[in-house]
Amino acid sequence: MSRQRLGTAPATRAAQYVAVVCYLIFLGFPLLWLISTSLKSPQEFASIDPSFLPKHPDFSNFTDALEEQGLVRSMLNSLQVSVASTVLVLIVSLPVAYALARFRSRLRPITNGWILVSQVFPVILIVIPLFMILRPLHLTNTIPGVVIVYTVWSMPFALWMLQGYVAAVPRELEEAASVDGASRVRTIVSIVMPLLRPGLIATAMFTFISAWNEFFFALVLLQDPQLKTLPLVLARFVGAEGQVQFGPLAAASVLATVPSLVFFAFLQRRLTSGLLSGAVKG
Repeated sequence: MSRQRLGTAPATRAAQYVAVVCYLIFLGFPLLWLISTSLKSPQEFASIDPSFLPKHPDFSNFTDALEEQGLVRSMLNSLQVSVASTVLVLIVSLPVAYALARFRSRLRPITNGWILVSQVFPVILIVIPLFMILRPLHLTNTIPGVVIVYTVWSMPFALWMLQGYVAAVPRELEEAASVDGASRVRTIVSIVMPLLRPGLIATAMFTFISAWNEFFFALVLLQDPQLKTLPLVLARFVGAEGQVQFGPLAAASVLATVPSLVFFAFLQRRLTSGLLSGAVKG
């Protein structure tokens, strides 16, 4: 029996490695295809026999994407909107999620139900009333108006996510801090928040990516070309008659993924360290 187990263990491990490699290829293939497309010349796009790798790498697509459509300015606008929305969501959702998880009341089931129902509403259903509310407040065609909309739109999911993390924190830790004379605010800041680091980072990543990729709200609220976000600028590479500039569009898409990848890599390290520190403290 032991020999059979020793014989099956390497086979199982090899199958796991193969599965991981296949999964990585499945995830990385679209990005590789995008990078390959961004390096192809117009002649290669018109070729009858296309190839996966560019025969003669052409970096002029990146130049066209940066110079013609104002890609850098739109990336800065998207970065500003995404960071501001993420910060506001974390500041507002943490105390609300704590209250929903810790305080028992008759309104708690209603609030949780409303959080779930709000995720079912289609965007097209609320965009016109939203525009009518923001226009008298002079928040249309402004960055702060878009930040407010993104914050409100991401808040329900952030509350639902953080509420689960707060509920997983043992109440005994807060009771011990209260016995030692710590106030409620001090307990949240010094005891609860360090244990919620993985949840806060996961919420931040979701909010940032959601705001970075959002298209419809920005399309309705922003008219000034100087305020256009990145998804709106990427849509310009598709002509009025459906003619797509594949090379510049692929190059712009590659550049658009860089900030989100950097942000994710930065927070991924913090997420790992938060999980390890929580395990050690536990």
